[in-house]
Amino acid sequence: MEWLSAENVVAVGTAVLGIVASAGMVWYERRVPRRKRIGYRVQMDNPIGDDVRSGRANRRLGLFDEAPDMADATLVLLRLENDGSQGIDRDDYTGPERHGLAAVFTDRTVRGVSVTQPTDTDHLMDHFTAERGFGYEGNTLRVPRVPLNRGDHFKLLVLLSGGDVGREIRVVGGIRDGEVHPNRSATPDDKPPLFSRASRFITIMLTVSVVTLAAIVVARDDTPPPIGCAQGTLTVTGSTAFAPVLREVARKYEADCAGAAVTVDVHGSTAGLRELEAAGTAAKKGSPPLVALSDGPKSADMPRLRENRVALSVFALVVNDDVGLKNLSTADVRRLYRGDITDWSQLGGRPVPVRLVSRDAGSGTRQVFQRRVLGRGEIANSSVDCVHKDDATAPVTRCELDSTDQVLAEVAGLPGAVGYSELNLATRAKGLHVLALDSGAPSVDAIEHGRSSYPYREIEYAYTYGQPPADSLASSFLTYLTRGNGQDVIRTHGHVPCWTPEGLRLCR
Repeated sequence: MEWLSAENVVAVGTAVLGIVASAGMVWYERRVPRRKRIGYRVQMDNPIGDDVRSGRANRRLGLFDEAPDMADATLVLLRLENDGSQGIDRDDYTGPERHGLAAVFTDRTVRGVSVTQPTDTDHLMDHFTAERGFGYEGNTLRVPRVPLNRGDHFKLLVLLSGGDVGREIRVVGGIRDGEVHPNRSATPDDKPPLFSRASRFITIMLTVSVVTLAAIVVARDDTPPPIGCAQGTLTVTGSTAFAPVLREVARKYEADCAGAAVTVDVHGSTAGLRELEAAGTAAKKGSPPLVALSDGPKSADMPRLRENRVALSVFALVVNDDVGLKNLSTADVRRLYRGDITDWSQLGGRPVPVRLVSRDAGSGTRQVFQRRVLGRGEIANSSVDCVHKDDATAPVTRCELDSTDQVLAEVAGLPGAVGYSELNLATRAKGLHVLALDSGAPSVDAIEHGRSSYPYREIEYAYTYGQPPADSLASSFLTYLTRGNGQDVIRTHGHVPCWTPEGLRLCR
């Protein structure tokens, strides 16, 4: 495991930050007394006279023209609030004077004051009397000992003269087990912040850490590499019908397992088995890095080859679209491949000469066709180019090709042509279509779920020469193909993996 990976660093950092923040809050709650606090905020500090000082000439009427020393008048709105965790009583003010607090306006003189409070705290007004110390002198406004429940506040609208706006304003006084402190300035309609700066900082940092961790977890590829990755080189040969599966699985294995090189070089089932037999014999000791895929089981004359059942493959007869038939009986297919049918009109199709496009003798697809459908071998080859008869005595034109792809291309382009192929490849080809046998269309789903006895099907085998070592690339690749991520590839290509519950029944 890579302990210094990005997600681990973020996760550990988030955990440490959470622990420190939590421990800090616990310490604060247990060691710091629940304080009584009065906060104050300057919500307005504006000139209301001839504001030449700020470069704005204002018009004045009434008091500001008539009263002496009012040419530089200013208005200040001061808010005092209980922002602590406990209520404040009259006796909690610690000063020796009758009043509790004093608002000091630097370089200005207090000319008048008006007190306001929320409608649900009318009782506060009873405390703003001269007997309880409410008054002003010079630059100081005396504030009475006003009891404030948690969250209560009142406002002082103070008329001042002399001095400029923005000069220092402070509220002084003492609170038992508490303090008087300035709060952030705000407009009259603002509410005090719900969280302190420290709380906001911790919350933001935790949120950023969690989002970063989530992004890393979502973005990374959690697909685990296959168990038992091996390095080295391996060649996979054999069935051309199964070649698309092999090529895709080889690419995936190389991507998942660094240092592995898998080459797919297919020439037919029989040719692949013979190549494996020859390579094993030449090696004299051990199993060569070669795997051969075969459509159907090997012959009895290759006892050293060890089989692995991979998938159930379904095959199909294909005809050129010009033939005009969708279904044939098994009996008619046998007549067709005996040479008894020379024109498609004899079977109800269009009047087009029959041309048999077959695979070479080493093809597993051909051997399955002969074993499962015909019950015998095909007639002799009579054409090299699939168009002209090289043997004038042959009843029909018949040619042999080296691969499934060649058969499909020839059938699609040759009027009257018929051939056979692995089903998934056949259904994707253009210019031809799949034939039903005895009115039963080839269907992997129907066969897998026991709803069809369609005969043209066979188990796909993977062969090695003897038992390859457990840590070899051949052994690891076969495990990946049959029981690992290769199963998904097998299914997407229209085969049934043998190591699924349905496949185990079909591949017995």
